[in-house]
Amino acid sequence: MKEFRESLYGALAQTFRVDELYFERKTAHQHLMIFHNALLGRVMTLDGIVQTTEKDEFIYHEMMAHVPLFAHSDARNVLIIGGGDGGMLRETLKHSEIESVTMVEIDADIIKMAKQYLPKHSAGAFDDPRVNIEIADGMNFVRDTKQRFDVIISDSTDPVGPGEVLFTNDFYEQCKRILNPDGVMATQNGVPFFQIDEVTTTRERMAPHFYDQSFYSAAVPTYYGGIMTFAWGSDNAELRQLGLDTLQQRYQRAGIKTRYYTPEIHQASFALPKYILDALT
Repeated sequence: MKEFRESLYGALAQTFRVDELYFERKTAHQHLMIFHNALLGRVMTLDGIVQTTEKDEFIYHEMMAHVPLFAHSDARNVLIIGGGDGGMLRETLKHSEIESVTMVEIDADIIKMAKQYLPKHSAGAFDDPRVNIEIADGMNFVRDTKQRFDVIISDSTDPVGPGEVLFTNDFYEQCKRILNPDGVMATQNGVPFFQIDEVTTTRERMAPHFYDQSFYSAAVPTYYGGIMTFAWGSDNAELRQLGLDTLQQRYQRAGIKTRYYTPEIHQASFALPKYILDALT
């Protein structure tokens, strides 16, 4: 029986049984593979690294989308960098106050194949009239655009290959330039137990551009190594310190159905383990 082996950090690997191979091809930018696993459902990999699975994608996408959106509470224009599988679009569009979402994906094949083989991720989100899809390099887009956004979500791969530029000082600087006042930026930031350098490097590069820069976390089973971190940046420090009553009121008013996110988890996710705090100081 065929297996997919994901090499991790040189000395570790995890193996997935491939019960059915749906798609495998080298796109213009990376090696894309989608297969079925009896426990995780459909799995998408890029360049030998698991990106998302049907079983637990809701944890990642809910926390990346709803934490900044409920903290802001009045986002009208949202920018998503990456996110070609459509899960981030799906969760973002649940917020009825949003008027437009621009999604910038470098690889058109990911969107095409996700629509066909991972339809539950987007659940029709690509057809929402509020969505504008840009097939472009994320760095080039934020450098050149004249648009302004209330929330920016960088749903990127790890900082290798096409995703490397989305972890640079220049990228954070340009994102800050196109954020409206009181805007929020959230980014994928790896599994800190094994990738603590990603956390410290992000702090070093992101903090000069945001008055309030921090991290929050969630445990996504597919991403081996415990919790994963999300970087947070805003010039309004109050948005990261909202009271539970406020978050509960916003959540109830929105009427959004979630499977992982709750106002209590939102508030608690900013409490970081001591080993991360030590690394940051």
